[in-house]
Amino acid sequence: MSVKMIQLGQVWRNDQSGRNYLVTKLYNEVFSQYALLRQADSGATSNDCIKVKVQKSADGSALPGYTFTQEGAF
Repeated sequence: MSVKMIQLGQVWRNDQSGRNYLVTKLYNEVFSQYALLRQADSGATSNDCIKVKVQKSADGSALPGYTFTQEGAF
């Protein structure tokens, strides 16, 4: 699923585990954009961040393996 633009603070659900992740940082490396995700639960501070490459298309941007959870919010 794609959104117009990935932004800090958005919540994305992992398609395999069903856990929610918060976008904490976006950055560019050469020709690619990456998002850093942190689990959005009480144990978030003890878990490592996950680096996910942003997929861009004509429809917008997406995180492969994740589904945007705030459809009506943006």
